[in-house]
This record gives sequence, structure tokens and C-alpha cells, in this order.
Amino acid sequence: MSASGAAPLRRRAPSFVVLLAVAFGVLDAAAQSPPAPVVLPSVDVVAPTPLPGLGIPLVEIPANVQTFGRRDLSRTQEDDVARFLWRNAGSATLENAQGNPFQQDLLFRGFIASPVLGTPQGLSVFQDGVRINEAFGDVVNWDFVPMAAIAGLQILPGSNPVFGLNTLGGAITLQTKRGDRYPGASVELDGGSFARRQATIELGGASGDVDGFLAANATSDDGWADHNPSRVRQLFGQVGWRSASTDLALSFTGADNRLEGSQTLPVDWLQTPKQAYTWPDENRNRLAFLAGTLVQRLDAGTLTTRLYWRRSEIRNTSSNVNDDYEGDDDPQAFNDQSTIDQNGGGAAVQFAFDREWAGARHLIALGASLDAGRVDFTQASQPATFTSDRGTVALGDFEPETDARTNQQYLGAYFTDTVELAPAWALTVAGRYDHARIGISDRSGADPALNGTHRYSRFNPAIGVAWNPSPSLSTWTGYSEGMRAPTAIELTCADPDAPCKLPNNFLADPPLAKVVSRSIEAGARGRVDAASSWSAAVFASELADDIQFVASTGTAINAGYFRNVGTTRRVGVELAGSTAIGKLSLAVRYGYVQATYRTPFTTTSPANSSADADGQIAVRKGDRIPGIPASVAKLIAEYAFDERSAMTFSLIGVSPRYARGDENNQDASGRVPGYAVASLDVRAGLAPRWTLVAHVANLFDRRYATVGVLGDNVFTGPNRSFGPAQGFDPIATQFRAPAAPFGAWIGIRYEFAGAGPG
Repeated sequence: MSASGAAPLRRRAPSFVVLLAVAFGVLDAAAQSPPAPVVLPSVDVVAPTPLPGLGIPLVEIPANVQTFGRRDLSRTQEDDVARFLWRNAGSATLENAQGNPFQQDLLFRGFIASPVLGTPQGLSVFQDGVRINEAFGDVVNWDFVPMAAIAGLQILPGSNPVFGLNTLGGAITLQTKRGDRYPGASVELDGGSFARRQATIELGGASGDVDGFLAANATSDDGWADHNPSRVRQLFGQVGWRSASTDLALSFTGADNRLEGSQTLPVDWLQTPKQAYTWPDENRNRLAFLAGTLVQRLDAGTLTTRLYWRRSEIRNTSSNVNDDYEGDDDPQAFNDQSTIDQNGGGAAVQFAFDREWAGARHLIALGASLDAGRVDFTQASQPATFTSDRGTVALGDFEPETDARTNQQYLGAYFTDTVELAPAWALTVAGRYDHARIGISDRSGADPALNGTHRYSRFNPAIGVAWNPSPSLSTWTGYSEGMRAPTAIELTCADPDAPCKLPNNFLADPPLAKVVSRSIEAGARGRVDAASSWSAAVFASELADDIQFVASTGTAINAGYFRNVGTTRRVGVELAGSTAIGKLSLAVRYGYVQATYRTPFTTTSPANSSADADGQIAVRKGDRIPGIPASVAKLIAEYAFDERSAMTFSLIGVSPRYARGDENNQDASGRVPGYAVASLDVRAGLAPRWTLVAHVANLFDRRYATVGVLGDNVFTGPNRSFGPAQGFDPIATQFRAPAAPFGAWIGIRYEFAGAGPG
């Protein structure tokens, strides 16, 4: 524990003792019957395709699949999918450069799914079979996913080609709730630290063959730091009809959110982590997402059809230092405004069946999908000056800089065949052809050279073998390939002589090559007894023509360009185990990944202390990729008093990692320190329909950072004002994103009827 975190812990130690004593007293009083031993459940069937209709026994899947169901989701009081995976999934961690809890980057095995434009995305995310990586930048807006609507999720690691574009390191699939499986109604009210107020409503039920489910969430808080409040409004509704051979579902997901961030801070400011470097930085995110799925069981197999329409609007206002400031005649800052208006839709079809051929059973799925999106992107800039607390004050009007339209069409066709060769052997062969077309056009008339069309296509194969020598032991090995097409953001920001800011101005830049991932994996899983299980896996993923964002200057750390940097590699191991001892359940997970550059290159990083006079650094083969920690370890301990009352303690440890801009691993600031952070969750059944819930984050009030980046601090004047009293002298330093301090929330849930939404 750092010295900075020790004093707050000592002050809170008596309150911790009281909290734990009261919690145990409440939970013991709430227990209504002797509890049965708690056994962490095992999932026997995995959906290996984006669309429903094909289920494969877990022991036949040649990958270290992680699945989470109703009990896992209720164990921790998280209202965000990314934070839930950070708490529960092996090899998953978070970084939060934006300073808002609903805008965090999820990393898994060294690959990322991020809401930040320009982040090289390496994970695909699906909601009920619809890929929700946005049309513009392939970003994942986690604040658009209502946690109250999620029934289960799974992570399929590796470059699984069946899931299409962006599946370089894995695919995350989310399944939503249906009314017949989640009957009843509930209202939950929560509040606590940072003036958070939250209300969640769930309603589900069925009448005959018709079912319906509704979830609504409203969350507001003032934020733990200056200028980082959140307002989240989410709505999910689904109606369905089931018969003996037909399953029809129509769902709507809506969101209207306002999220503000506080940015990264120079390391010598971390003693006052609540301060903002500059402000305001605000996102207004709105979503309307309609999806329909028809599953028809036929004599020959199962036919699944999916249609969707998705409309989102992202309005961003950000304050940025003027990177070209040379004196009092120049504005100190610019306020940038951008609007991303996205309209998209698509269709997919899959036919799944099983057949006996040549003495073996074949589980086969054939599918195709078409996704299309149109995005209108506008950006304007306004000169500004800084106030004493680094807020911006306008010096003029907003002037338009960019008015562009992009069109994306993604076409894919895939197959997968799991062959049960013998009782102990299963062979899986899969493949997918992807074709991506990205069109960019200038609507302002000022830059006709921007107009152009980029096409990328590839067939990606996969093969794997599972061997199950006994009911308590399964082993596997597999190879797979995947592809990522450059996004419009990357294609228009690829010229080192014309760097851009993110969200970036569109320029006519050199083309980029597609990224191709090749992955191998081997592992085993098994059971010691009915209450204890384990798994182990080793993996390696190599990316050809990997794309990264390269900083071009020091004062604006979001300015630079994208480039292909050759080959990168991620090699690692995953270990997991779980057991139950009476009322106590324990789970441990450990992930190690060595993420390195395999191709030497020279890049720009003027804030790096090892840079030459031109701001260049030499990246060598074997240098670690910034931002990716080598080790992530997790402990989850649950003590169940009865079926409705339990206490869960979780501990997460993350090793140090290099800051962005330190691609050569030579900067004098060193690595961003590792951290260990604990959380506590309580649920207590007070009465047949009343449940008390509580959540404590950062239990021991540790001060730590989730991400680092090299840049120049321009606020070197008195009281951290812009520049010294005379002249302008930015100081190169490491910036870090401080994490939220200790926070506690308590709530009450009332279930009106039925079994409740769970």
C-alpha cells in the first residue's frame, strides 16, 4: 500500500469494522433456512456463433471460453458491462483515460474494446447476435448497454473468424432477458458516494406463448473529481412469441446520456487527483436500437434470421491546448465540437443442423451477414483562453473545420463444423470470408481529394481439436485467423506530415493495410470433485500490419497520426480455479500476457526523455507495447448465508505497464505502477419481497492509476496556470489517469410478484 493511501485507510478502519459487523448481523438475521453448500456452476453448452440456434458442449470447444450467468451477474453490484468483466473475467482489465466511469477501455489478452475514437479496436462485441461495434471507428459505447437487461454473457478468446471483423483477440457476446424466464417486477433505489442517485425498474412476464420484458435505469452522480459528473438514462424492452417450432423476439434499446471527464494529469499533480487538467470535456450520447430475431426449427435443422436498425448520435465538446501557441498573439486553447450522426442496419441468416456422415456426427452452421452504416461527421473549433482553474473561455465563434460523410458496408459468409469423431474426440473446422468497403466523401466542397473508396477482403480459417479422456478432464488445441479493416478515422489520419486531433479532421492521407491476426491456443479444464474445478490455457496471437496511433507533438497528447507498425505479438497463459467449502465459495483467476513489437521501427514521441533532437525514438524488436499490463490476478470470495443473502469480497491485482509514447520502453519516468484494489458487495433478504444491497468500491482507498501517456505540461505558471510569468516553457512529463477513491452505495429492492428478475 502506498503511503498516500495509508492515512485514509487508518481514518476509515473503525468504520470498516462497524460495517462488517453490521453486515454480518443483518445477513445472519436475514437467513431463513440452513444454507446448502454453494457450488460455482459449470456451463455445459456454448453458443459458438453470433446467432442462436447452435449449441456446442463446452468440452468440445477448442478455446478457453468464459461464461457468466444469472448468479454471476447478481453476485456483484455493477451497473456497467466493462466493470463487471474487470471484476470477474480472467485476463480482463480496465483503463480510464477519459475520467468517467462509463467511458472505460476494456482490455482482454492485450486487445481492446474502447469507446474512444481512434483506439485500435481488437475485440468484437455482440448484443443478441448484433455486432455493436459502431460504424464509425468500430468503438464500443459501454454506456449504451443496460446492465439490468443482461441475462448472460460469454467471452470466446482468439481470432475466431465466425464472429467477423475486429475479432483479433476475442468476441464478447451478450444475451438479454426474456419475460418468460425472468418473471415478476422489481424496483431498486440506490444512493451513496459522489451524490449518486440511481433507480432501476424491471418487469417481466408471459401470457400463453407471448412474453415481455422491460428494464429502465436512471443514474446521476456529481463525480468523484472536479468536472466529471454522469447522467445515464437507459431503456430496454423486448417482446417475444414462442411455440413448439418458432421463437420470435423484437427488442428496443435506448439511451440518453451525458458524460463528463477530467483527463489525465501530470505525475506531480497526483497529490490533488480531483483537479482537472483542462475542462470542459463532455459527451452527449443518444441511441435508438431496434432488433428482431426469428428462430425457426425445421425438420432439417434450425433457421435463424436477424434484422436490425441502429441510430446513434455522439456530440463531443472538448477543451484542448493550442499546440501551435507561440505567444500572446495566439489563443491559448481551442474548444472543439464534433457531432457523429450514425445510421446503420443489417441482416443475417444462419442455418444450423446436425448430420451423421461417415460414421461421425457433424454439428454444422452456415451463415451470412450484411451490415451497412452511414455516418455524418462534423467538427468545428473555437479559439479560447484558460481561466485560473484551466477552464476555457471563448474568444470567438466556432468555425467549421470538417463536414464529411462515410459509408461502410461489411459483407460476411461463414461456416463451422464440429465433428464428434469418437466419444472422446471432437474436431472443429470453421472459416469466414469478409469484405469491407469504406467510402469517404467531403460535403464541404473544400477538400475534394478526400473523396475515395477503400476495400478490404480476406478469407479467415480456423481449426481445433478437443480431447476428453475422462468426464473430469478436457483438453484442446486450436488455430484461428481474423481480420480488422482500417476505420475511416484511421484512413483519414495517416500522414505524419499532417497530424490530426481526435476526433480528427478528415484529410486525404495515404492508405493503410488491413490487420491480420493469427492465433494459437492450447489448454485443459477439469474437475477435482463436484465443488471444485480448474482450467489452464496458453495462447499466442500475432498481428501483421498492426495499426497504432503515433503522437506527433508533446503539448497536445491527442494529436498525431495512424500507421501500420509491422508485426506485434501477444503471448500468454491463463489459470483459474474455484471451490466451495460449506457456505464459502472461492474463485481465483490469473492472466499473463507478454505484448511486444516484432518489427523495429522509428516513430515520433517528443515527450519521451530518450527522443533525439527531432523527437524520434527507435522501437526495437521485443519492446513491450504500452498500456498492456503483464499480469492480472483476481480473487473472488462469496459467503452465502442463504439463497437471498450473501457477502462477496473481490481483490484485483494489476502489474505495472508502460505509458503510451514510451514504445521504446526507455523514458526516464519508467512504468505506470501496478495496483491492488478490493471491493465488497452485500445482498440481504430482509423480508420475502425486500432485499438490501450494498457495494463498496476501492475498499481500502488505494490511490492508483489505470493508464499513462507521455506529453508536455503547459501549466507551469503560478498555481498551475498557463505557462510561466514570462515566456512559454512546457515541461515533458508522464501523465496518468487517477482512479476513483473509496466509494460506498446502499440500496433497497422490492419485488412485486413472481420470482423477480433475479
